[in-house]
Amino acid sequence: MNLLIDALRWIADPEQWTGPNPLHTLLLEHLGWTLLAAAIATVIAAPIGLAIGHTGKGRQWAIGISGAARAIPSFGLLVFLVIVLGVLHKPEAATMTFVALALPPILAGAYSGLESVDRDVVDAARAVGMSEWQVLLRVEIPLALPLIVAGMRSAVLQIVATVTIAAYINLGGLGLPIITGLALRNYDMVLGGAILVAALALVLDALLGLAQRAARPRGLSARRTSATRGGRGSSPDDDAAPGTTFGTTPTTPPDVVARPTGRGD
Repeated sequence: MNLLIDALRWIADPEQWTGPNPLHTLLLEHLGWTLLAAAIATVIAAPIGLAIGHTGKGRQWAIGISGAARAIPSFGLLVFLVIVLGVLHKPEAATMTFVALALPPILAGAYSGLESVDRDVVDAARAVGMSEWQVLLRVEIPLALPLIVAGMRSAVLQIVATVTIAAYINLGGLGLPIITGLALRNYDMVLGGAILVAALALVLDALLGLAQRAARPRGLSARRTSATRGGRGSSPDDDAAPGTTFGTTPTTPPDVVARPTGRGD
């Protein structure tokens, strides 16, 4: 308990916010690395996941690659890339490491989101003459958006936790007080840095949670509200992603969605 109080005092110390490597600068650096990696990973993984979810092709390949990527140790990958690229390219090595960490959940969220869309709805859209692009952009993506955002949410949280290792190669971030504190055996500094990382993760998680809730199609929300008023009662599954069954909605996108679609891999 005393250690926690000392850590909070360390955070509240004005010297930590005005001296060398002030906490607000480290916080902005940490946030910058997180958003940069998440943006690059989204640009890479989301289109691939949408293509897999729409066509049903390459799903097993994507699952295999995602599983392998999750098994790669982030710190080992960072050190390897610094050695390969050279010390002058440490920012690029760190970015590549964080992007590699974020790719699997975003990819899984994109293709599982599209696979969760009711096939009858998609077939009806094609039946009225929509092109494949129209089906994807106007039907599948809007209905799958909550799960897509859930994948991004999971990726951001993983990046926030991992960006702490950037301090090992002098790239700043909230990992700096943790590493410095360990070297100096100043454990209130270590715990203070960990508290700030956790606080940043909680704030980003709350914001993305609101975005995930806002991504739910309005028509679906209206139907659920009507059903509740009609006597079905409220349930924790009111935030379920479109196209899923009440009571079975995953909080994060699964790597494998067991849904027979009749489409080949």
